[in-house]
Amino acid sequence: MKQCKGGVCAPKGFYANGVHCGIRKNKNKKDFSLIYSDTLCSAASTYTQNKVKGAPIYVTKEHLLDGKAQVIITNSGNANTCNANGIEIAKAMCNLCEKHLPVKSEDVIVASTGVIGEPLSIEPMADHIQELVNGLNEQGSHDACSAIMTTDTFEKEYAVTFTIDGKTAYMGGIAKGSGMIHPNMATMLSYITSDVAIDSTLLNEVVHDVVDDTFNMISVDGDTSTNDMLSVLCNGKCGNKEITSQNENYHIFKQALYEVCENLSKMMASDGEGASKLLTCQVKNGKSIQDAKTIAKSIITSSLFKAAMFGCDANWGRILCAIGYAEAECDIDKIDVSLASIKGKIQVCINGKGCGFDEDSALLILKEKEVIIEVDLKDGIYDACAWGCDLTYDYVKINGEYRS
Repeated sequence: MKQCKGGVCAPKGFYANGVHCGIRKNKNKKDFSLIYSDTLCSAASTYTQNKVKGAPIYVTKEHLLDGKAQVIITNSGNANTCNANGIEIAKAMCNLCEKHLPVKSEDVIVASTGVIGEPLSIEPMADHIQELVNGLNEQGSHDACSAIMTTDTFEKEYAVTFTIDGKTAYMGGIAKGSGMIHPNMATMLSYITSDVAIDSTLLNEVVHDVVDDTFNMISVDGDTSTNDMLSVLCNGKCGNKEITSQNENYHIFKQALYEVCENLSKMMASDGEGASKLLTCQVKNGKSIQDAKTIAKSIITSSLFKAAMFGCDANWGRILCAIGYAEAECDIDKIDVSLASIKGKIQVCINGKGCGFDEDSALLILKEKEVIIEVDLKDGIYDACAWGCDLTYDYVKINGEYRS
């Protein structure tokens, strides 16, 4: 497995582009994105668990009933959620693809992101779809990524190359996500492409497995969004024998998917609205995998703990507090906690009790851009990892002015 460039255009047969069509007021920000495969793909998606869902999710779910897709079209600046004609607009976006590309509208994945409850017109997109299509190219991943961003501060792209069935294969992804980030597949928009041939039913299974250990293990603010999903397209152009069972090639594919998803997840956590540092919580020796994951997510979601990390305060009591209210089994009297960064590591809790530590050393560790929280439950054999960020003044400022 080796990192490479290209994002969603790293795999053979994929093209992308992003333009400004006028949905967003700022003409310097792209707001219309397209990813296109020159052949039909096996496809799978996971979706937000919010009861309020954007109209595009209903359309995409319908289109993926056969496990096939060829295009992903997205607008930013408007979520197309809670709109009376939302389904109509989402379907019209798919029809634009059928009109301007050699694809069927039912083979289109459609998404929207932005402000909820604002009317959305198809006109800006209809006026610029030809420009978007004309600009499709093999280096277009960055533009496509830029066009799906909302409050993100940087484009999130990652790609890998690997060997499968004796063939050189590629997998690449882009993502947006900065606020309304919380576990249970309600975190963002993310699109992943690959030129591996894999059965769509098996693809659906592996996507859900990997998402559960990556995107579902991040949290910025505890808010579950309404529109977000992850979609994967695999067009089979690397020439491998189609993966139809959980054989060696399946596990190679799963490893690649995990690496792409994990890195995109960490990018989103580090780019949380107003964030100044990435927090990684590593929980070891849980009684069950679910217990370990629940505890890791509870810590990374705690507003009090996140605020302490912003203030570089080694307030380990807030970590124990978050463990204590998590719906997971553990023995508090066994727990050890350490804080680490490139500046070193310091133990702050032993067997659920405070231990003497040097506050100046802890301050140096916590001033870094990436901080690791290590929790040893000493209660079993299961480990889990979750990612988040600190809670800063700027988070309130960004969300207090979101619509304006």
